[in-house]
Amino acid sequence: MTALASRGQLRASFIRWALFTVPLVVLLGFLAGRLSGSGADTMWFESLVKPAIFPPPMWFGIVWTILYVMMGLALAMVCAAWGARGRGIAIAAFVVQFAVNLTWSPTFFALHEIRNALIVIAVLDVLVIITIALFWRVRKMAAVLLLPYLAWILFATVLNWQFLELNPDGGIEAPANGAVERYEF
Repeated sequence: MTALASRGQLRASFIRWALFTVPLVVLLGFLAGRLSGSGADTMWFESLVKPAIFPPPMWFGIVWTILYVMMGLALAMVCAAWGARGRGIAIAAFVVQFAVNLTWSPTFFALHEIRNALIVIAVLDVLVIITIALFWRVRKMAAVLLLPYLAWILFATVLNWQFLELNPDGGIEAPANGAVERYEF
């Protein structure tokens, strides 16, 4: 016997992992966005001057859902690579970068900290590059699946930087009591 597991066993292991990792990654990404108020706190976000490259808001949900599915599949590939050198450190790197990913939305949308969000996403850029390199050593296809994610967060980094440049004061905060004053001339 020259192999530890048959192709069918490897495929079954990947499918079992994917059935766990894909929904988990998508769910956590969705919750981070929802709990950060990225859709609810529109007064502050609407007050910001938008960069010229800011895409229509509908694309963010679509793109992130696709990216989270791809991330979950990439993670499943690495998790299913039992006995592969570097598997454990690759999984740990994914968990760390994903945790940092989940902190960006609350930092930007809930805390209204554009500058700190830029720091978070710059750290995320580096961590994703490290994760891709570690995934490459375990399963090349898993690393390839993370490349669109890297491209998107690099674009998001530029967007975040432009938001900071265009809004150095951070936008208009809503009144604490929720009251809104309107003046007509």
